[in-house]
Amino acid sequence: MVATPIGNLDDLSVRARDVLRSADLIAAEDTRHSAALLQHIGSSVRTIALHEHNEREASLLLVERMRDGAQIALISDAGTPLVSDPGFRLVCAARAAGIVVSPIPGACAAIAALSVAGLPSDRFMFAGFLPPKPAARRAYLQTLQTQPHTLIFYESSHRIAEALQDLAAVFGSARRAVLARELTKLFETVLDGPLGELAERVNTDADQRRGEFVLLVAGADADADAAKLVEGRRVFELLRRELPPSRAAKLAAQISGASRKLLYAGAGETEE
Repeated sequence: MVATPIGNLDDLSVRARDVLRSADLIAAEDTRHSAALLQHIGSSVRTIALHEHNEREASLLLVERMRDGAQIALISDAGTPLVSDPGFRLVCAARAAGIVVSPIPGACAAIAALSVAGLPSDRFMFAGFLPPKPAARRAYLQTLQTQPHTLIFYESSHRIAEALQDLAAVFGSARRAVLARELTKLFETVLDGPLGELAERVNTDADQRRGEFVLLVAGADADADAAKLVEGRRVFELLRRELPPSRAAKLAAQISGASRKLLYAGAGETEE
């Protein structure tokens, strides 16, 4: 499993070069796309296409070749194979056949973006490409709304503006996010700010709608809970001027989303 550059060809490791020059066969997501990289490193190894439309059939053929002793390298169009790319069926079939599957690590757009985003990276969730249709996209985002870890998405140039608008609508325009575009390439940009501001920036700047994108969104973490508590206490203080504390805490919790018990305790009240 050979990771290839996501842009800058010099990011290919020495080990990856050696494997791609010495393998008996290279399975590539798009053989025409990979031809430029293989030519760049002087590899004359024959390639075979393995993509989402032929992976099941191609995997059977490749496993038979490996059983006969062939060394086969799998590459995707860019980055680490299987990360939103084909290859899962081949790996499963190879392992089931007792064939050793080895990783040749290297570039991965999701990890490269996370490393420069300035968002929490101790725990994160890679969510891949968002659904292309608006209704399905918003429904999927609803399932991630309360996810506490940093979220990482891939998105295409013709859907990035709509995706940001939907993210702002579902997660709130103030949720912090980072948009990494064309990583390791000539026009690399990394923008950060609230989702609402990023959506507006991309919508009004055509240059920011070109290329390949990694979109990272802060999780619904403790900071968000703290903000709810601050707002809840503000509402609680207003309501308890007119209502019993328990009733005021219940209404303030419903309005702000904060915990009723925390609002009650924070005001120096005790449960009856």
